[in-house]
Amino acid sequence: MSPPGFEDTSDGTADGGQLQTLQPLTNELIAEVLRSRDYNFHIDSDGDLLGKWDDNLIYFFRLGTNSEVLQVRTMAATAFSIEDVAALHEFCNTWNHDRLWPKAYVHVNDDGSVRVCGEVVADLERGVTPQQLDQLINCGISTGCQMSDAVAELRP
Repeated sequence: MSPPGFEDTSDGTADGGQLQTLQPLTNELIAEVLRSRDYNFHIDSDGDLLGKWDDNLIYFFRLGTNSEVLQVRTMAATAFSIEDVAALHEFCNTWNHDRLWPKAYVHVNDDGSVRVCGEVVADLERGVTPQQLDQLINCGISTGCQMSDAVAELRP
């Protein structure tokens, strides 16, 4: 099944599977996937794509030597103080032990506020189909929001 807004142009194979053409990871392809789901997003001054889901800021970065690595980074909406860092590290260690996605970590901002961030990362050196990218992006968004909900429960 093709994601919304994508025409399935794959060739059927004898075993019922589908052959799909891999495409290089580009911001245009990421934007196309986001638009196909009617997600609201914009491009910042650095050319990075980002949006808000449940008040959480989610970035879609392309990293690596050839910008072939997708990183869906969630910055949880709930802010903490520097005194909360030890408890947040404990939360992240438990989260990372019990779950595959997203990888959670503590980020201290320059102003001393603290947030938990999560990342879903995929190396797409060989390319990606729109359907695969749709799955990766939705994994990053949904698990990032689940992590953020759990983080919000830490606030008294």
